Amino acid sequence: MDKIAVMIPCYNESKTVEKVVTDWKKVLPEAVIYVYDNNSTDGTDELARSAGAVVRYEHQQGKGNVVRRMFQEIDAQCYIMVDGDDTYPADAGPAMVKDVLENQADMVVGDRLSSTYFQENKRPFHNAGNSLVRSSINHMFDTDVRDIMTGLRAFSFRFAKTYPVLSHGFEIETEMTIHAVDKNMHITNQVIQYRDRPDGSVSKLNTFSDGARVIGTIFRLFRDYRPFAFFGWIALILAILSIGFFIPVFHDYLITGMVSKFPTLIVCGFSGLAALISLFTGLILQTNRGGELRDFEYKLQMVSFEEKRLLAEEQEKSKS
Repeated sequence: MDKIAVMIPCYNESKTVEKVVTDWKKVLPEAVIYVYDNNSTDGTDELARSAGAVVRYEHQQGKGNVVRRMFQEIDAQCYIMVDGDDTYPADAGPAMVKDVLENQADMVVGDRLSSTYFQENKRPFHNAGNSLVRSSINHMFDTDVRDIMTGLRAFSFRFAKTYPVLSHGFEIETEMTIHAVDKNMHITNQVIQYRDRPDGSVSKLNTFSDGARVIGTIFRLFRDYRPFAFFGWIALILAILSIGFFIPVFHDYLITGMVSKFPTLIVCGFSGLAALISLFTGLILQTNRGGELRDFEYKLQMVSFEEKRLLAEEQEKSKS
């Protein structure tokens, strides 16, 4: 079991990967540096290996698939995940490690948005998208995570081993943030100095298609993690529509004693029924969520036991 594992997911980052590996080896000499190559064609893996990294491969394309592989294969007391594009400073590493190992944080978020991101990043749609995602999640989940989509984070063992990776691409950052918030894990924010990609290094993030996936992920996870709120809002909208259409029908009935708009009345009835169905769907799913959270707490205990066992094995090896 490693004490610190620095994990660098890479896809065609030959321009920067050597510097990233070297920088992290310098600030965290006790860490094991892992580079996970995701079908690069520009020699990223060989450059990372020559810089002293342990190189492994994930052949399913997408950052989410790489994260799944990393968390499955690596056992460590503290994990640091950083993009291989040299936009995140390695000197933030020691403080993030301290937060995990000494302050028992489960996730340390490298907060770009409170420092230099909006000045350094030259893509205005990315700036607006990051702000929108941060605001949406903090309101939906009643939290205060300062940077939802940052590529620099630190994790505890229990987060890494209990996090179910469902996303395949760049929406993985949004998913892991919501998972940590929902499971009441200890999240801290650390302000970092972001810098834009160096010349010749190209972002793999597509502003519109990946942005649409992120928005879709937010609503999917809001439905899964807050089902009563999600279906309750749908029920409220349907109920308002039903009442709104019913008022003129009822007004005509009071004046004439007759229902002259039967199609409208039928629509009102179906809207009202749909509102009730949505409300009870939310109540049932919210009840199921309580059972899931209890099961998760039991899983946390098992993971904590496994961590202690691995640490004990490492101590025995060091003694012998």
